[in-house]
Amino acid sequence: MPDVRRRELIALLGGAAIAWPLVARAQQTRRPVVGFLSPQSSAASEHLLAALGRGLNEIGLIEGQNVTIESRWAEGRYDRLPMLADELIRRPVTVIVASAPPAALAARAATSMVPIVFSSGIDPVKLGLVAGLNRPGGNITGVSHFSIALEGKRLELLHELIPNAAQIAVLVNPTFAGAEAITDDMQAAARVLGLRLHVLNASTEQELDSAIASIGQVPARALVVTSDPFFLSRRDRLVSVISRHAVPAIYQFREFVTAGGLVSYGANLADGYRLVGVYAGRIIKGEKPADLPVVQPSKFELVINLKTAKALGLDVPPTLLARADEVIE
Repeated sequence: MPDVRRRELIALLGGAAIAWPLVARAQQTRRPVVGFLSPQSSAASEHLLAALGRGLNEIGLIEGQNVTIESRWAEGRYDRLPMLADELIRRPVTVIVASAPPAALAARAATSMVPIVFSSGIDPVKLGLVAGLNRPGGNITGVSHFSIALEGKRLELLHELIPNAAQIAVLVNPTFAGAEAITDDMQAAARVLGLRLHVLNASTEQELDSAIASIGQVPARALVVTSDPFFLSRRDRLVSVISRHAVPAIYQFREFVTAGGLVSYGANLADGYRLVGVYAGRIIKGEKPADLPVVQPSKFELVINLKTAKALGLDVPPTLLARADEVIE
């Protein structure tokens, strides 16, 4: 081999020997990215992101040190979720956390490769997200708090609180994936209890105001605010409008009651997001979504705000207070 070519080869090998450790170090320092896709607003979900972080911490992943969380918010506009899901995939992300069914459906439609961990109030099998609860299959698993399955129970609790209310209003977001199932389940529960329901539809802030204002015209004596991420993200405004019209209402999560709502019944949402964080961390560490069973809640919370009850002139039955998991005074 000529001396010139020998020197070029030696130089090339020497440069590769120097460059390889630099590339290896760059690869080692590249953090996994958790993409957080939400139909809600960032302001309404700070505590849920914090809970997600606690779950990641349990697996040894700390944001800013060895993991990055990249968030996308639809601000109540579900039609934006497919575009936001595509943004996260192009980022690219290691795993997508899909907050609520609309985000989970958008993420699943966008990718069959990137792992997805969802939080869902709708049965994920009926929604078509997973093949089964124990063996999800594919690239998706998550936590299901079955909020929609509890709508009938919420109606029953509201009836127990206000037994003389023969007519009840039900607030539903018609753009929500579970809206039809919610309405059917509520009508069935109402027939058993001998109640008449008035369904009020709202998918924007203006429609929320109009729907609540129309309760007195229906007429209805109380209100069930059904499961929907849009309602959750607007909980402060929603509770304020409902209070202004002095309507007793029951909600799906304690977040509404701590904001001033009367009563809620459902799973602990923050703890569910902690479990979502645990699953996201386990996937980052190498486990497959298909092998991680969908987590189901072991307990549902009844939370009552006595201060709000007093403002509405309601006497909460002692039997209901005795069953409450938390009473806000």
